[in-house]
Amino acid sequence: MRKILAFLISILLINGGEVMAINWDKTFPKSKNVTIKKVRFKNRYGISLAGDLYLPKNIKQTDKYPAIAVSGPFGAVKEQSSGLYAQKLSEMGFITLAFDPSYTGESGGKPRNLSSPEINTEDFSAAVDFLSNQNKVNPQAIGILGICGFGGFALNAAAIDTRIKATVTITMYDMTRVTAKGYFDSMDENSRHQLKETLNKQRTIDFKNGYYAKATGLPEKLSGNEPQFVKDYYSYYKTSRGYHKRSINSNGNWNITASLSLINMPILTQIAEIRTPVLIIHGENAHSKYFSEDIFKKLNGQNKELLIIKNANHVDLYDNFDKIPFEEITNFFNNNLTR
Repeated sequence: MRKILAFLISILLINGGEVMAINWDKTFPKSKNVTIKKVRFKNRYGISLAGDLYLPKNIKQTDKYPAIAVSGPFGAVKEQSSGLYAQKLSEMGFITLAFDPSYTGESGGKPRNLSSPEINTEDFSAAVDFLSNQNKVNPQAIGILGICGFGGFALNAAAIDTRIKATVTITMYDMTRVTAKGYFDSMDENSRHQLKETLNKQRTIDFKNGYYAKATGLPEKLSGNEPQFVKDYYSYYKTSRGYHKRSINSNGNWNITASLSLINMPILTQIAEIRTPVLIIHGENAHSKYFSEDIFKKLNGQNKELLIIKNANHVDLYDNFDKIPFEEITNFFNNNLTR
């Protein structure tokens, strides 16, 4: 029995005797400088959201701290890129929350693998609800950070939720624009009408079958003829670099008919009214860079910044510490979230 106990302790004790859970389920290494708690909270539609709350190890019981809610990319889970950002920013002194959006990951909502411009925007505000009611959080110093498709939803949330005091987007997508108009707005009205016909026929089929058919996801194996951005996505989601069993992009895909609301309900229509600071970050070589460049032009005031990272593609900013400008992100939040 002693030998068995000693063996178990040897597994659990890491770095000078720190006890760590052996069921670490993230795609990135655990930091010694943060404490992580599993949390759940409901959004305004009653959907239970799952999150990881990251707390700095040196947190003082008498102080209140600025906080940041993090989500994305579109089709990812909190154990991937959003958790990496949340952990790093917590090391920098922020209380952070990485959460799974509705209908995905460990969050609730049925049917599964569904997206919604309204509900996914609401998910960010629900995260602000949660953070605002934490004893160690300064409710007047809450920011958000959205990656890829949830960069767009983050900006949409900032346009409606005045409690959000600063917003950062990373390698942002406008999911409603790209779904309704195609990449680089290449889809015309007739092509869009054909797409709507296909999707609505699928609704009839899904109802008859009693389940939702899945859209085509990333290939299980590359042929070599794919567009470069598909190869980039594959290099993250389908390899040990970023694969996670709960990620739609790694292990499945969205419902085919999930596209309908994205086509019909554009986000970012009110972003010119955002009065709080916004930092937009994108890779120089990203196929998606035009989303950030176009949105930046629509923001008003002197509280906006567009930061283009040289020699970075779309997924470099998911997890590449040599490319992610954490110093600039940390300075932005420090300057704009009052302690």
